[in-house]
Amino acid sequence: MPSGNRLEGKTALITGAARGTGAAIAKHFIAEGARVLLTDVRDELGESVAAELGDSARYARLDVTSEDEWKSTLAALGEQEGGLDILVNNAAILLLQPIDQTSGEDFERVMRVNALGPFLGTRSALPLLRQAAAQKGDASIVNVGSTDSLSGTTTTAAYTASKFALAGLTRVTALENGKYRVRANILCPRAGSAEMQVEQFGIDNPGVTDAQEMPYDPSYGPLGRRGLPDDVAPAAVFLASEDARFMTGAELLLDGGMHAGEYVNVPGRFSTKPLV
Repeated sequence: MPSGNRLEGKTALITGAARGTGAAIAKHFIAEGARVLLTDVRDELGESVAAELGDSARYARLDVTSEDEWKSTLAALGEQEGGLDILVNNAAILLLQPIDQTSGEDFERVMRVNALGPFLGTRSALPLLRQAAAQKGDASIVNVGSTDSLSGTTTTAAYTASKFALAGLTRVTALENGKYRVRANILCPRAGSAEMQVEQFGIDNPGVTDAQEMPYDPSYGPLGRRGLPDDVAPAAVFLASEDARFMTGAELLLDGGMHAGEYVNVPGRFSTKPLV
């Protein structure tokens, strides 16, 4: 994993950081010099991950759907760290059901975590982020969306609606806060927590963390594999850093080429089979 100082002197809060993409982002942020507050509702797991990451990491319980918890968490962070430079809205839940089998309660539950949570976090964190930007010249919100922020997938009515909402929230946040030098961008990966996928699909191996161990499968697009949290985390580092200082309101697509077009066999002319 690359290490450097692109986030040196910065403090970040990451939601949904007890596993998967959130934990990977925390690891990469710390490798780049940041101090990180990992938040989640999986306390034992979150505390374990923070302990593994060392002195630059701390864990705090945060239910992203609770405005009171956002306020208390950010107040404590401000006192302990002196401010906040980076907010990563990563916490999300997945529901796979056709529209006609999705209850209103289930739809609302997904929207509360995946859309209301980032809204409350953004609104609550903006004073600290604006203060940091005024002092240092830059602050950043990184929203973790999905390829479902750009196009739909069957059985994801609630999830896709929530990720489209997150894309809209990102754009408006960027429009309203550029004058404060607070940037907002959204990552749109075809990747994520393997544990989340197992919970819904009962397939894939959550223990596979090395892209080299994955067999080539053209159904995933030109690169032939699903994305991993460590594919997403470096892009989050980029968006959070001053390398992306002229980037706001943007969607950064990480899909292994899935949206490049249709990937098909043409007998005698082109094969989707890998050369090696």
